[in-house]
Amino acid sequence: MKTNTLDFDAQALRERILDLAMRGKLVPQDPNDEPASVLLEKIKAEKEELVKEKKIKKSKPLPAITDDEKPFNIPDSWEWVRFSELFNIEGGSQPPKSTFSDTGGKGKIRLFQIRDYGENPVPVYIPIDKAKKISQIGDILLARYGASLGKVFFAEYGAYNVALAKVLFNFKSEDFIFKKYLFYYFKSELYQNFVRSNSRSAQAGFNKSDLNRLVFPVPPISEQKRIAAKIAQLFALLRKVETSTQQYATLQTLLKSKVLDLAIRGKLTKKDPNDEPASILLEKIKAEKAELVKEKKIKRSKSLPPITDEEKPFNIPDSWEWVRLGDILKPEIHQKPQQNFLYIDIASVDNTINKITNPTKVNVSNDKIASRARQLLDSDDILFSVVRPYLKNIAMVPNTSDYKIGSTGFYVLKPFSLIDRKYIFYLVLSNYVIQNMTKKMKGDNSPSIRKGDLQNLVVPLPPRVEQKHIVDKIISLYKLI
Repeated sequence: MKTNTLDFDAQALRERILDLAMRGKLVPQDPNDEPASVLLEKIKAEKEELVKEKKIKKSKPLPAITDDEKPFNIPDSWEWVRFSELFNIEGGSQPPKSTFSDTGGKGKIRLFQIRDYGENPVPVYIPIDKAKKISQIGDILLARYGASLGKVFFAEYGAYNVALAKVLFNFKSEDFIFKKYLFYYFKSELYQNFVRSNSRSAQAGFNKSDLNRLVFPVPPISEQKRIAAKIAQLFALLRKVETSTQQYATLQTLLKSKVLDLAIRGKLTKKDPNDEPASILLEKIKAEKAELVKEKKIKRSKSLPPITDEEKPFNIPDSWEWVRLGDILKPEIHQKPQQNFLYIDIASVDNTINKITNPTKVNVSNDKIASRARQLLDSDDILFSVVRPYLKNIAMVPNTSDYKIGSTGFYVLKPFSLIDRKYIFYLVLSNYVIQNMTKKMKGDNSPSIRKGDLQNLVVPLPPRVEQKHIVDKIISLYKLI
């Protein structure tokens, strides 16, 4: 997933870093390092000692690793081993929920669940005598099933429930496998691919015997530590870059909002005293509306109430006029489609760029959409979503020859011919319009605004020529931003 408008994909970079690490390509090899083959011999000797002491059971021999099982080449000083040769997993336990408590104290222990490794966890405590499985600080816990399947965590001290499994070492010395290297292995695609390919289902998770056969790349112990240190260093750098780019993306949004705010206040462009004032433009629009009514191309609309001084939210230049948005818009056109059409609904609009990106091609004769599609669209009409949470789904209808129908979830803004449509587009994108409409939201389950709320909204109208200058200035500044 891209994290911001700079197309900086931090997650993809993390995955790439881990992939290089598991292949032995993240840090250089040191010829003085003791090879992993010697390390494995030491582990084998420790395991035999533990079996002799009856601290672990002697495991059944596993089949040799074939070349087909090796997912990629590793350095000569590394070795492939099966998971169960080095590790075992111990499932958690689930004490009765009746023993759960919201508070700790003497005789109680924290119960760790998968949700505790998310944001704002709610702690749960149980009597310590109910805690059959206990993790120590720094133990590695694997998510076994559910929505968190495949995730890995460094544990804290406490009990852990059945959704988590603790990784146990099958030898004494933890100096042989560096825990942070092992932790990063579980975060890598090498392990995650195993989880995806072996999971029975999200709830069932993966089978322990599958994990036992999994192949694990073992570098020399010194290299394990260098790899872990390099990953930590690169991840820390990525976090800094993410923070900076997120701050930059926020700044971009703020700058664009400021540009629109200046634009609708008449402070973005210079005034030309020779421009025909907006008052004359309104007279021409009035004449155009009367002619369209006379030709029966539109119906006569009800007069909107006059604008009071209290409704004017800020000062505008003398050559501008305050108008109700509905007074400069033609009525929407509602008709049953007569031919195949492009259907534009709220999901068709990408509200991060305010463009229509995914219209649906509809066959008028057999598509269910055709039975409810009624909003006839013209090229360059402006669509304003009246439903939440999609209030910012605002876009201009593409200038194509297609027969286009829109969802009734939009108010279709059809400015009169003397109005610059892009000016209206940027106007309704401004915080002034969005914030005013947000205040008008009503309804608990499906909150929305009425189209009348937009029609009655008081908006600033510049002279016709200045509208074009404002649009050109916004576009040029957006490119710079």
